Amino acid sequence: MPLYKTITLDEVTKVLIWKIEEDFEWLSKDVKLTTHCQNRVDGMKSVLHKRGFMSVRHLLLEAGYTDFDLFYDKFGKPHLKDGKEISITHSYNFSGIIVGNSPVGIDIEKQREKILRIARKFTPIEEYRTLANDEAVMRKLTIVWCAKEAIYKLYNKQGLGFLEHINVRDFDFEILKTTAEVNFEDAHSEYAIDFLEFEGFTCGYALPKA
Repeated sequence: MPLYKTITLDEVTKVLIWKIEEDFEWLSKDVKLTTHCQNRVDGMKSVLHKRGFMSVRHLLLEAGYTDFDLFYDKFGKPHLKDGKEISITHSYNFSGIIVGNSPVGIDIEKQREKILRIARKFTPIEEYRTLANDEAVMRKLTIVWCAKEAIYKLYNKQGLGFLEHINVRDFDFEILKTTAEVNFEDAHSEYAIDFLEFEGFTCGYALPKA
């Protein structure tokens, strides 16, 4: 059972990451889905997406839940019926969830050179050109993307823009954390961001700043 990593932030808040090494049949065995989720997975054409979806159900089990404890709002954001907050992510052969009492967000992304080409769409790339080489820029941009995606999931409001409304403060690779702010619809909020890198992937998760 490849539970890759567990990060305990407090007595309630946990991050769980799964390395997806099993095939879809193994991941599906003895896992019961709601009709809504069964229809979703049946409609997926990509086996990779199906495996990612089912691996998240195993992470739910690790956190003490089943698919029947989960529901989605009209925007597609997942919620837990017991009132706790949850965020879900999967990318290629990794998936992750974060569960807590306060709003939470998580994202996992594969580190790819493509992010250098799309960076201007989500962040002022000039801020990162002081780095030594393209690999360092790629790593930093992937962290920024993960942070903004995690906040986007947490904030859950239509119209929130990565470039226009979310600002991730600069950080050092050695510290593995930063802060971010959202200025949207005349409201200001701040968030604590933690991140980790593993096997060519980046994970970032966000919580409201204390």
